[in-house]
Amino acid sequence: MGKKVYNLPLGGGSMKVKVKLFTTLREGRGKELMVELEEGDTPQKVIDILNIKKEDVAILLINGRSAEFDAKLAEGDVLSLFPPVGGG
Repeated sequence: MGKKVYNLPLGGGSMKVKVKLFTTLREGRGKELMVELEEGDTPQKVIDILNIKKEDVAILLINGRSAEFDAKLAEGDVLSLFPPVGGG
């Protein structure tokens, strides 16, 4: 069984970014999404559109590297979002 990939036209669609969601962030959204964004959009815009609360994202990676919510995304980037890890 293959992974689900959704194409979401979230903006004017001048670039495409792959979004990978992990654990609880997948609920109701899927594992991977291809989103169309405007040039210069940020991870914050993506999480707003996906209706994810900022405090629900503990780790944010762009192309496997730690990034901030206001980082600029570019064509072909991979945005990975991880929730806080519970346990103890």
